[in-house]
Amino acid sequence: QVQLAESGGGLVQPGGSLRLSCAASGRIFSVNTMDWYRQAPGKQRELVATITSSGITNYADFVKGRFTISRDNAKNTVYLQMNSLKPDDTAVYYCNASIWPSGGYRFRPYWGQGTQVTVSS
Repeated sequence: QVQLAESGGGLVQPGGSLRLSCAASGRIFSVNTMDWYRQAPGKQRELVATITSSGITNYADFVKGRFTISRDNAKNTVYLQMNSLKPDDTAVYYCNASIWPSGGYRFRPYWGQGTQVTVSS
């Protein structure tokens, strides 16, 4: 009923840039906080950046100054602009959103399927 679909991953050289997108679709009443997480091979999933419905952002220390999270509330879409990419940024990036589905009674977390980002020369 509610789905998150990520796009924009790929292979990029160190120092390069990528822009990830995540669109929420389906029967949605309201979208609250939207986040990006990532998971590298053999590591736990970690929070990268968060943006509230009013546009307040927060970043993990390891991406501050390099990544920018933004959103388009009219499109229920969140973006992650990634600049100055490093090999350590290689991971599967997941979108997470707190969504109140139509006909529901509270906000619930929804996850996208993930998109691979590989930083390598």
